[in-house]
Amino acid sequence: MIEEAINFDAPLVSFDAETHVLELWHGPTLAFKDFGARFMARLMKYFREGKDKELIILTATSGDTGSAVAHGFLGVPGIRVIILYPSGKVSDIQEKQLTTMGQNISALEIEGTFDDCQRLVKQTFTDQELRAKLDLSSANSINIARLIPQSFYYAWACAQIGKTDKPIIVSVPCGNFGNLIAGLIAKRMGIPITRFIAATNSNDIVPKYLLTGKFTPAASKKTISNAMDVGNPSNFVRMLELYDHSVENMRQDIVGYSFSDDATRMAIKEVYKRHGYILDPHGAVAYLGLEKYQKEYGKEYRGIFFATAHQAKFLDIVQPLINDPIPVPERLQEYMKREKRSIVLSSEFEQLKRYLLG
Repeated sequence: MIEEAINFDAPLVSFDAETHVLELWHGPTLAFKDFGARFMARLMKYFREGKDKELIILTATSGDTGSAVAHGFLGVPGIRVIILYPSGKVSDIQEKQLTTMGQNISALEIEGTFDDCQRLVKQTFTDQELRAKLDLSSANSINIARLIPQSFYYAWACAQIGKTDKPIIVSVPCGNFGNLIAGLIAKRMGIPITRFIAATNSNDIVPKYLLTGKFTPAASKKTISNAMDVGNPSNFVRMLELYDHSVENMRQDIVGYSFSDDATRMAIKEVYKRHGYILDPHGAVAYLGLEKYQKEYGKEYRGIFFATAHQAKFLDIVQPLINDPIPVPERLQEYMKREKRSIVLSSEFEQLKRYLLG
């Protein structure tokens, strides 16, 4: 299953001896979510064999999860996928990737934020009538099967660094914090990562917690790194469990930083000018996290930051910043030629419930 699901590389690109970027966007949908979605699809297909009742997978997306899940589960017998995404808050290419698949994939365009989409999915799982009538599961990072394969590339990053006497630090762009949890799992399994940087955009709930010890969810703010626009990250409860609900314990392994859209734009410009490397907005946030860490703690580390999506997914943001054309991979161009098909729903749970029962 692993060999079939992860049939693409995650190469490590070096800027200098202390700074490396792990490219996680070489899968079919050009985003890191391919690791989890493709593995999960094969796992669920295996465990569904011989069962008559259709499995309905609900997933909320702020960008790349939806397209990866749609591609990973496309045509899998006995499984129907329903994707909830916030209307007007994903990029054009991301929207085309998750609304044009057809077959067993349906897209619900929710009039609200990603947090509304996530809330609706969670409400579905706690509704007794729906649970009695439907066979439900999730492809979000609330499902552990999404996180397990994401731990693989932390090991692969360290393997590519090779033997080193210097500690390894990893900067992770964070929204719902599933990616970071996968790294914490990898560390518990023995992967030699000394510390993690939780790098966020202006949705800075967890960095504030690490600073103050207080967790205060808030309405999500719209940014240019849209996949990280989460005001109440689901995986925070897992972070608490891993560290015995102690912020002091958590601080031993994790430092948190947040960055504005202006800082993100400047990072994209700076990295392209200095290294000739094109970052997407999410990778730029991770780069800023590593850069800030190195300024505070020095460069006696091997620093890795994650680039989680291909730059062409964010042409309207990135291309004007670097003043050079960005080649659009053919598979993305094909999506743009297709017709969008979605059903618009409000953020009220009763509307979603009627749709599911209908």
